[in-house]
Amino acid sequence: MFKKDYLLSPSILSADFTQLGDQMKQAEDAGADWFHIDVMDGHFVPNLSMGPALVNACQRATDLPLDVHLMIEEPERYLDKFAAAGASTLTVHIETCPDMDKTQEMIRDLGCKAGITLNPGTSAETIQPFLKNVDLVLVMSVNPGFSGQSFLPEVLPKINRIRKMLDDINPDVLIEVDGGINPETIRQTYDQGARIFVAASAIFKHPQGIRAGIESLTEKL
Repeated sequence: MFKKDYLLSPSILSADFTQLGDQMKQAEDAGADWFHIDVMDGHFVPNLSMGPALVNACQRATDLPLDVHLMIEEPERYLDKFAAAGASTLTVHIETCPDMDKTQEMIRDLGCKAGITLNPGTSAETIQPFLKNVDLVLVMSVNPGFSGQSFLPEVLPKINRIRKMLDDINPDVLIEVDGGINPETIRQTYDQGARIFVAASAIFKHPQGIRAGIESLTEKL
């Protein structure tokens, strides 16, 4: 049987929260590997979203890993709460962590995998000193804060640059990409070295349903 070399992490940001458990089950049955949970504080990004209580609700709705992206200032203040709520991976922004090595160590001490991420306008070189210790690199392909934005093609060379850095420093680490992922853009990011794909609207708002949304993406890989 063919073994796929990628992971699909549907973002619940575009799910119908009145049907969240059912929609997560549909996505899981259709082949989701993880679930992506975007946490926003209204300061680092211009929006508010989910907290630990919703992470815990997701943890009770699925056995799949929960891929928690902290788009918040001072994330170290909340790491223990999200870990206790059921996060599998905690990803923090280079823009918000003045002591990234310490933050990553805190995440691991809580039993979670440690991810690092950067905004579209932040250069790949800013994360290079920390790649030796990370479990995951998330490249934002939109400016974070809202679901449904258009993919920024200028991030494609950045994905390739980070992949080359990782090949030299920490080759087993996978690159995740988040923002504007659809059937047209997923292959472009794959070809540059991404292997974990976050999609929100393309899955949960697909006109033919969640399974069709997932299939429209995976058939391009």
